[in-house]
Amino acid sequence: VMSSSSSSALEMEIFQYVDAHQSDFIKDLKEWVAVESDSIQPHLRKEVMQMMALAADKLATLGATVNLVNLGSHQLPDGQVLPLPPVLLGELGKDPQNPTVCFYGHVDVQPAKKEDGWDSDPYTLTEIDGVHLLIRNLYGRGATDNKGPVLAWINAVETFRALKLAMPVNFKFVIEGMEEAGSLGLEKLLEEENQNFFSDVDYIVISDNVWLSNKKPALTYGSRGNACFFVECGSKDLHSGTFGGIIHEPLLDLIALLDSLVDSTGHIQIPGIYDSVAALTEEERKLYESIEFDLEEHRNNCGVKKFLYGTKEEILLHLWRYPSLSIHGIEGAFHEPGIKTVIPAKVIGKFSIRQVPNMNLSVVKKQVVEHLEGVFSKRNSPNKLKVSMPLGVKPWLADFNDLLYKAARRAIKTVFGEDPDFIRDGSTIPVARMFQTVTQKSVMMLPIGAADAGEHSQNEKISRHNYIEGTKLFASFFLEISKLH
Repeated sequence: VMSSSSSSALEMEIFQYVDAHQSDFIKDLKEWVAVESDSIQPHLRKEVMQMMALAADKLATLGATVNLVNLGSHQLPDGQVLPLPPVLLGELGKDPQNPTVCFYGHVDVQPAKKEDGWDSDPYTLTEIDGVHLLIRNLYGRGATDNKGPVLAWINAVETFRALKLAMPVNFKFVIEGMEEAGSLGLEKLLEEENQNFFSDVDYIVISDNVWLSNKKPALTYGSRGNACFFVECGSKDLHSGTFGGIIHEPLLDLIALLDSLVDSTGHIQIPGIYDSVAALTEEERKLYESIEFDLEEHRNNCGVKKFLYGTKEEILLHLWRYPSLSIHGIEGAFHEPGIKTVIPAKVIGKFSIRQVPNMNLSVVKKQVVEHLEGVFSKRNSPNKLKVSMPLGVKPWLADFNDLLYKAARRAIKTVFGEDPDFIRDGSTIPVARMFQTVTQKSVMMLPIGAADAGEHSQNEKISRHNYIEGTKLFASFFLEISKLH
């Protein structure tokens, strides 16, 4: 174990190298962003394949052994069969004295087009001054989600090699190209590799989310699950002049059903839905008090006039600790410009419930079905009702007192000069839950993107500051983890 003075001298040397090589690291990100690795649109699948090859080459250059595991193909709803991108399993260092840290990231991206409202070409990394002169932003699809963080981790490893320093930990990498399309085939691969590739892994780190604030770093220890529902009402298309006023219209039935789900304060009206929500502990309540959360900044980031709640604590509790229900759309209703006086025959309402610990998916499904059937029966409608749950993902929760979080907290303090906020994520991060369930290892989410990064949105970015300091953070984290062993 190093003394603190030799450790800080080492950190100085590493940080100076990272600062001196900023332009190289940005050039690498520019090269990665230029690949249109959109996993959602079939015609871009070859770009995803190219991106996987690029990532494999990058790791091989570091001296890692790289295995691109073929996952076969998958069929689209229209019958088209597409090859699945391989999953990259990489390995660097096998020192039995060192802990082994496995990093998960993805190099596929959400769709993006300049005409969607981007100020620059989404696939040309563009550096623009931010509001504050000191902050320069790097705009491009994948800059934060997730090419920037994947490269920052690789940059940190590369720094140790370039300075000919002993590797403080053994590295393993799991990099995929289908995260935005549901990580097809990943879980099966993790299960197959659990006894092999993962057998000597001590910790798993994911950096695929963002801070809660634009300036203060965060560590994420939980995310909500998600249950998606379809509710279908229907018979056949009819003319509103001939039948309007004398029949039970499916769309009216559906609107009544959707309207019964949530009240105007955001409270879910399905009986029993809150019964099994885990009670808030005193330790957790204290965490909420110290979290830096600017309501005004958050409102500006999402472009709304007001929130349902007026205090920081209430907002965070309803984002992370309590379930929420959102209505996403209606399939089958007329939605083109102009008017078409049709009574739609079959309409499908789509909504989802973000669940929290300790809600049970099958219980939630039963509660939803019973509630909707109850509302529907009171309407005495002859239309058919069908409720289904095509997707259900469980929430994820880690122990924030774990060694992994202690090491990350120290590294954040070293690089950013302050303790991080301990946060949850209101969205669903299936991979965190998947890794924890399959491998039973400690899993942590260590984000480097700021709250205003705009992942999945127009003008996605990572600031130069977050990308470069994020690289230092990962390097410092390697040293902190090695000190714990």
